[in-house]
Amino acid sequence: MIRPDDLHHCRNVIRTGSLSFHAASKLLPASVRDPALALYAFCRCADDEVDEGQNKTRAVIELQERLALIYAGRPHNAPEDRAFASVVEDFEMPAALPEALLEGLAWDAMERRYTSPSDLRGYCARVASAVGAMMCVLMRVRDADALARACDLGVAMQLTNIARDVGEDARAGRIYLPLEWIHAEGLDPQQVLSATQATPELRRMVKKLLSEARALYVRSEAGVAALPLNARTGIYAARYIYAAIGQAVTRNNYDSITHRGRTSKRLKLALLAKSTVRTTAGLVMPTSPVLYARPLPEVQFLVDAVAINERHAMSWGHGHTGAFMAAMAELKRNERGQTNGAMLAK
Repeated sequence: MIRPDDLHHCRNVIRTGSLSFHAASKLLPASVRDPALALYAFCRCADDEVDEGQNKTRAVIELQERLALIYAGRPHNAPEDRAFASVVEDFEMPAALPEALLEGLAWDAMERRYTSPSDLRGYCARVASAVGAMMCVLMRVRDADALARACDLGVAMQLTNIARDVGEDARAGRIYLPLEWIHAEGLDPQQVLSATQATPELRRMVKKLLSEARALYVRSEAGVAALPLNARTGIYAARYIYAAIGQAVTRNNYDSITHRGRTSKRLKLALLAKSTVRTTAGLVMPTSPVLYARPLPEVQFLVDAVAINERHAMSWGHGHTGAFMAAMAELKRNERGQTNGAMLAK
């Protein structure tokens, strides 16, 4: 069980750090909402430490050490760690899921760029779909088809975030747009980093991101009916609120350099009401065949880490664990190189 004081801390973290999730979480049953708050608080803490810390490499390495202690039953004496340790124990959370999230954060720390749309989806799988799969675990859902649709939703949400933040990321020296798209538009990465206006080329790439996200939002809806009834409204709300961010970017004519797509409190309330109606309507609707669509190849390892049935399983085995350890080993080599360079400079 999560300690009440730790849960209170996690609730405050989400209230100030993730308004969209905080709004959607109010519609989840307490049995899911409370562990979800703990999960999101730990993930938010991890994301903030990497994004805002002075030494991103060290931040990821320390997070990996904290995660190892959590799975060893000896979490750091911090509210997020204690709360997440309770979630891991109570729900038998597969370690591959938070490890996938840390692998994505390691890629951020290494300032990795993504050559193809598939490479970008692989990043989205780690930093977003892994959280979606963890949410399924919190709902006691381990069906492969439901997991695949939850992962669709995670990729869609992250693509929306990336489309919204092209300018903000560029000013921070980061590029998430696929390099193949940049080159096909006749640009180079430096031109994206230095952009002060939304050029036609940049608008076209943002539009392509949002187009893929929209298709995945639609596909993800088929999985909501496979979730517990009392959790469906909250998941619909998350889907609609994040899709509305993409719609705001679209209304800005795909300009995410000088504008940042936002949703108003009034719109969020309207979408919460829409989610309730959608849940009720779903009670009389037949199961959509889209539920059984194959997972995106980039999220297959997440489905395999959790699923208890064999549909769409590919026996991933230990391949992802090896990828995660390889990413951490590269980070540690980078850190040693930075430390040795600093010593030589002195």
